[in-house]
Amino acid sequence: MKIIRNPELKRELLIDLAITVAAALIGFIIRPIYGILALAVGLLLSGAHIAFAVQRYRQMEALAQRLDRILHGQDRVLIEDAAEGELSILNSELQKMTTRLQEQANQLSSDKQQLTEAIQDIFHQIRTPLTSMNLLVSMLGEENLPYDRRLSMTRELRRQLERVQWLVETLLKLSKIDAGTAQFRSDLVSVAELIEKAAQPLRIPMELREQSFTVHTTGEHFMGDLNWTTEALGNILKNCMEHTPVGGEITVTAEETALFTEIVVEDNGPGISKEDLPYLFDRFYKGAGSSDDSVGIGLALSRSIIASQNGTIKAENAPTGGARFTIRFYKSVI
Repeated sequence: MKIIRNPELKRELLIDLAITVAAALIGFIIRPIYGILALAVGLLLSGAHIAFAVQRYRQMEALAQRLDRILHGQDRVLIEDAAEGELSILNSELQKMTTRLQEQANQLSSDKQQLTEAIQDIFHQIRTPLTSMNLLVSMLGEENLPYDRRLSMTRELRRQLERVQWLVETLLKLSKIDAGTAQFRSDLVSVAELIEKAAQPLRIPMELREQSFTVHTTGEHFMGDLNWTTEALGNILKNCMEHTPVGGEITVTAEETALFTEIVVEDNGPGISKEDLPYLFDRFYKGAGSSDDSVGIGLALSRSIIASQNGTIKAENAPTGGARFTIRFYKSVI
């Protein structure tokens, strides 16, 4: 029998045999009938020990075979065991382990699929401006190209280069946040200073669009990183500016409570379609009203930055029309 080759069982059987022989010898010394009874009881107990060991090793062998099938993808879960005992506890723990491993494998498969899709999206986003730049460079090489035409092409080439640079830098920032290597400071940030710094690069575009920009603050603060949060809020303001009509209005309102500091950004544009709302912060998602130059990662970066500072962001349509973005920085972990 295979189980007899088990060194632990061998040792246990030798101990049983030694105890049986010793008991039988003592019994024979006292009285022969006692020796016979001691020998019979000892052999009976040893036989029961062997029988239980055989049953136990058969269960362990069945469990090992089932695990082997799971590892080779032939089965998905272990057989449920409602009995009690050490093997049942082991079976339960292995059940938990294999379930967890399967969940991790499914998650890795999902992450791999998302990574593949993200790489495809990145390639698509970069390929378009690269194609335009190659064409512009070829045309700029013509000797008889008029000066005005050359100047226009040079401006367009610079614009495409800036677009690629922004895309690469934004993707690197997202990668750092995902990898947990982005360094976020924990300083006392003035909301008024944050709004002013985020809106500064958009002042001229807003003026050209004849859009009004109104801010309502009363000295609110929160603990966070001014530079990172400036980028997050800047992307939200830029999104509102692009979707607000000429002569429209963008409003930023701040409020501080005992639990959080809230920043609400609203515009009076067409609002967000119901189809776009669930996916607005997904990477590379472009809504129905997005421009041709839109990449679809600005709002995704904003959400990652805010979430990394114990904050939340919500997009919705305001009751009076237009889009509303609500940012909250909590003062304790929730």
